Amino acid sequence: MKENVIAIKTFDFALQVINLYKQLKNENEFIISKQLLRCGTSIGANVEEGIAAQSRRDFISKMAIASKEARETKYWLRLLDKSDITNISVAQQLSDIDHIINIITKIIKTSQESVTANRI
Repeated sequence: MKENVIAIKTFDFALQVINLYKQLKNENEFIISKQLLRCGTSIGANVEEGIAAQSRRDFISKMAIASKEARETKYWLRLLDKSDITNISVAQQLSDIDHIINIITKIIKTSQESVTANRI
């Protein structure tokens, strides 16, 4: 069976987010860390749901949700990076989330083109 790159990347990213969440909690940062935990782990969950989709449209819908969660995750990471809330570096997570967003965007576009081509 072929490896699913986006499923692997989003799972690994969720593990990074969990570790970052623990570090932030140790520094008594509870608000942004909780938001980040929710959306950062949701990306992979939606990708997994998409893999098990019942139709191409269902797949696109789940990937679109994963994309939205990834973009929200990027927002919270940028806030952590630019604020004085913590000194923890999130540079690696910002790089990883950009890569994930790019992959998911390509998946959605390719899938939408496939659906459109099948209608003609």
